[in-house]
Amino acid sequence: MNFINDLEQEMRQNSNREAAVPMENYMKNKFQFLGIKTEERRTIFKTNYEKHKAEIKAHFRTIAWELFNKKEREFHQCAIDLLVKEFKKNYVLDDIQFIEKLISTHSWWDSVDVVAKYLLGGYLQQFPNETYPVIERFSNSENMWLNRSGIIFQLSYKKKTNFDLLKAECEKHKNSNEFFIQKAIGWALRDYSRYNPSGVTEYVNATHLKPLSQREALRNIK
Repeated sequence: MNFINDLEQEMRQNSNREAAVPMENYMKNKFQFLGIKTEERRTIFKTNYEKHKAEIKAHFRTIAWELFNKKEREFHQCAIDLLVKEFKKNYVLDDIQFIEKLISTHSWWDSVDVVAKYLLGGYLQQFPNETYPVIERFSNSENMWLNRSGIIFQLSYKKKTNFDLLKAECEKHKNSNEFFIQKAIGWALRDYSRYNPSGVTEYVNATHLKPLSQREALRNIK
């Protein structure tokens, strides 16, 4: 793939080990970094995207997955940026398998949250009849990141949020001791509280949420 070759060459030419170390520390040393900051990475990506747009349009799933399987985190971020750009209302039904694989591979909050909000959320807006079976499967999974995705995928839905489904997911996971699940519950409720503050307040007051979830949910409600 010419796009991948050119992107990788330019990314590696601009790598900075001194900058990479604090990035790796911030991510608990779960990933290697090239040391390219977000703005610079996006500039490099944009330049190469424009250069190879036709190739990307024809093979974006394959290209993204190859990038996502490289060692350095910046390539994973480029893969997700590419998919967010290319997937818009352009999903096919089987893409849920790809999305699930992305959530379950190289999993950490920085990748999972973007995939859940923009890719999973976008997919289920295009195929609403898939919402309950997909979220039930994710919610019942032993993979915590799939559980988290099932809680936060509606972050972009605004007033179209299915509050009953959100509450059901919160109920299911409210006793979890996992930080990322407690945080997800609070985040999802806080986000929806911008559109239905009384409904969120009523739900939180009637539900025995973990303290972290409760604080996060009510943080913006006066």
